[in-house]
Parts: sequence; structure tokens; C-alpha cells
Amino acid sequence: MTAEQRLKDLGIELPAIGKPKFTYVPFQRAGDIVFLAGQVPRLPDGSYLTGKLGQDTSVEAGKAAARLCGLHMLASAKAVTGSLEDVQFLKLFGMVNAIPEFREHGQVIEGCSELLVEILGERGNHARSAVGMGSLPSGIRVEIEAVLQVTKS
Repeated sequence: MTAEQRLKDLGIELPAIGKPKFTYVPFQRAGDIVFLAGQVPRLPDGSYLTGKLGQDTSVEAGKAAARLCGLHMLASAKAVTGSLEDVQFLKLFGMVNAIPEFREHGQVIEGCSELLVEILGERGNHARSAVGMGSLPSGIRVEIEAVLQVTKS
């Protein structure tokens, strides 16, 4: 089953790629390696999922925000080649807006990891880092960047 079919079966529509607010591009390609800019939990109306984990936001709410970041990653990955069948995720770097005592960073970023594997299968498996940050832009819950490989020219 293709990634597009999985998305359809799950009733998931990929979000539009947002225009960068500052001086950067959504992705940069170097041969068959692609670096995706940090993805944020942006809702269709342009607002963001905000909050600080361990303070006013639960692990489940953080995980949902990471899943939304994953949808934005898939949209960006598709923009690289035109097909999700032509990409493989290599590495995620997840940043969690959290209080210093918070210890569930990996569980939060799992929301993105699970989505990538659910949609792409083996091509969604990746190496990963998950760290806590004292703050993130606009008070967002998480930001996740990725490195992927284009598997077809």
C-alpha cells in the first residue's frame, strides 16, 4: 500500500506548506539528502498549539503537537520530489518546550515518529534526538526538524 493510500484510508489530508516568516527556506537539498526546516504545530487557521510541558500542557497534548509537526514534515517531503514514495526519513531532532524537571521528551516526540512509520512504513524509521528547551518560538509546544534521503531521482 502506498503512503498516499494510507493517508486516504486514515482520512488524513496533508497541510499546505507554510511560507517562512523569516529568511530561510522550507527545505534544502544536497544531492540525495534533504534537510527539512524545523516544523511547528501550526493549525489550518494559522494559529499554533502552544504550552509548556510539565507546566500547563500534558504529555498527550505534546504528543498531538508532535504528530501535527509530522504532518507538516510529510507535506514538505512530498514537495521535494512530488511523491512520498521517493523519500526515506533518516534523522529527527525534536525540541520540547518544557520545564527543567520534565523528563518525557522522547514520549512527546514519539507522536511524530509513530506517524512517520504509520504512513511510510520502513521508510519512516529514523534515528532521533529529543531535548527540552526553556522556550520555543511563539510559545509552541514542540519543533521538529528532519533529514531525509531521496530514494529515486
